Amino acid sequence: MHMADALLSPAVGGTMWAASAGLLAYSSSRLKTTLDDNRVPLMGVLAAFVFAAQMINFSIPGTGSSGHLGGGLILAVLLGPHAAFLSIASVLAVQALFFADGGLLALGCNIFNLGFFPCFLCYPFIFKPLAGEAPSRGRLMTASVIAAVVGLQMGAFGVVLETVASGISELPFNSFVLLMQPIHLAIGLVEGVVTAALLVFLHKARPELFGAAQQNAKTRSLRPVIVGLALAAMVVGGGLSWFAAGDPDGLEWSMAKVSGKEELEAPEHGIHSTLGSLQKSFAFLPDYNFKEPEATATDSGKPEAQQTESWPNVSAGTSISGLLGGFMTLCLAGLVALLLRRRAPSKA
Repeated sequence: MHMADALLSPAVGGTMWAASAGLLAYSSSRLKTTLDDNRVPLMGVLAAFVFAAQMINFSIPGTGSSGHLGGGLILAVLLGPHAAFLSIASVLAVQALFFADGGLLALGCNIFNLGFFPCFLCYPFIFKPLAGEAPSRGRLMTASVIAAVVGLQMGAFGVVLETVASGISELPFNSFVLLMQPIHLAIGLVEGVVTAALLVFLHKARPELFGAAQQNAKTRSLRPVIVGLALAAMVVGGGLSWFAAGDPDGLEWSMAKVSGKEELEAPEHGIHSTLGSLQKSFAFLPDYNFKEPEATATDSGKPEAQQTESWPNVSAGTSISGLLGGFMTLCLAGLVALLLRRRAPSKA
């Protein structure tokens, strides 16, 4: 559900940049008084894990579409909403800058759609009341699925509103929304099940990561959790990413059904062109693979090799993208956490 710049006007893109920047500032100010040293590495490895997990698209049977894990809800449950929002912003910033996944003008929209709804609405108002302070397996699964579905529905509707408000695409509200919401309902159900399975496993292994038990987390080292998540991020990004479905994601599928194109052309001049050129200069592994020579590009702008790739797509470029992207995300989110961590008062 990563939006491209071609869907947005500068006014809408700039407004959503400002909204996301305000939420980032608010989250940072809150973390200065709540984030302990022992949570700094956890924030980094969880962001890296979400980066890797988002590389794996899963097919939605009978539709020709696919989806991927958003990860905002998982981050909110394990880190709290403020650290989670900063973590998902780190993931999306690395994706946009270095892998050309989502536009730079659209980065504010993507952070808001994938971060605000799960972290600040679905986690406190849906997941926490349903799960309770000491969640059982059943309550944890129910809360995860419902919160994930609602969060993705909100995010998908946000995409529709931002696109229609921009008025630069040929995507009418009625047709677009009637495709976006059902396909993201299916994607949300899969994400909810995956989220539930992961949270149930972690709750059984380390219950102190959840709810009221978090206040006792200092009594037990988080090192095994951190090492396990780091290894999982490496395995998922470096190897399991080969098995990502090749079908268009829910947003691309919806656009294709309405306009006949999975990707729309951005304006050739102005801010779109400037940001497009800037992104092209930064993105050294576009689409999570090595750059192809310009001569092999097709009229659609995608390399021929990428259009005819087999499944699984065993690719050194994909593996390097997963490993390097995860490491860069870990460093960015970890650095943010390190700068914002709560420092213990010095002894007189």
